[in-house]
Amino acid sequence: MEKTRQWSISGLGPQDLRIREAIVSAPGVDEILVRTEAASLNYRDKLVMETGMGLPLAFPFVPVSDMAGIVEEVGVSVTRFRPGDRVISTFMPGRLDGKGIGDARNPPYRTLGGFHPGVLSELVTFPADWFVAAPKTLDAAGGSTLPCAGLTAWMALVESGHLKAGDKVLIQGTGGVALFAVQIARAHGADIYVTSSSEEKLQRVRELGAEHLLPRKGWADRLLELTDGYGADHVLDIAGGSGFAEALKAVAVGGRVSLIGVFDGLELAGSAPDLLLKAPVVQGVSVGHRRALEDLVRAVDTIGLKPVIDKRYQFEEAGEAFAHLDRGPFGKIVIEF
Repeated sequence: MEKTRQWSISGLGPQDLRIREAIVSAPGVDEILVRTEAASLNYRDKLVMETGMGLPLAFPFVPVSDMAGIVEEVGVSVTRFRPGDRVISTFMPGRLDGKGIGDARNPPYRTLGGFHPGVLSELVTFPADWFVAAPKTLDAAGGSTLPCAGLTAWMALVESGHLKAGDKVLIQGTGGVALFAVQIARAHGADIYVTSSSEEKLQRVRELGAEHLLPRKGWADRLLELTDGYGADHVLDIAGGSGFAEALKAVAVGGRVSLIGVFDGLELAGSAPDLLLKAPVVQGVSVGHRRALEDLVRAVDTIGLKPVIDKRYQFEEAGEAFAHLDRGPFGKIVIEF
């Protein structure tokens, strides 16, 4: 039986994160064995290691949800892939299209690097349906950034948001989802507004096509000034918490607010009159389904989108990569194998 090196924890807490050896399962009839080339980090990977996020983690637990790799072996009934194919993972295995798998009591959150084992492993064996073909125009590091951050921005603006040229798009921050949103909005001819507390990051995001740069504090009032009171057709709220009131204040009549992150708290606050009188669509975006990821891959290859990678680390440097994630990167952090 083949062995692999993988980063794992034996109990909750990142202090136990280290390289361990594990046995790799041969692919079953509908599975594929993939050699990982790159994995990208999301902030929720850190939260899962630290708190478990209420998920039934199986220890030793391998973290991280997003990867790109090369198919080594396929099960006898697999027809979607062949050895040598380049693939990327899907964030929510089994969600092929439509709404998530779950119900009101148990909302859908069966993800890689959480309910399922993660991908910070040199070799992984998963069902073939858990993967899509990698983009042809990106290397493995770039491809690994699409399954969560890229797809979240795509779902908010395109799949659900029906973004069109001329729409005004307000994006909070300069993390992975935010910078994907900037590039997707620019490709669609939208008018882009970005908020950040860092002047340096605002100047860097200007180079990606953001026309209007706003301070983090008081951004809603500034947006309304710049748009002569119109507001934003799309607001991508990365913070949540009490700041959700700013999103409702800034959204245009009949616009859309996409809640993507909860850095400022799990309990939302906002003005009922803003919600009632402007009648915006308010949606939570929890990544997306496999079909939308395939759409995103085609779009990436068509428009030449290049994910913003702040820094690439080697496999042995996973600890340093997570420390960088803690400091707040500009774009994505990637671990290359």
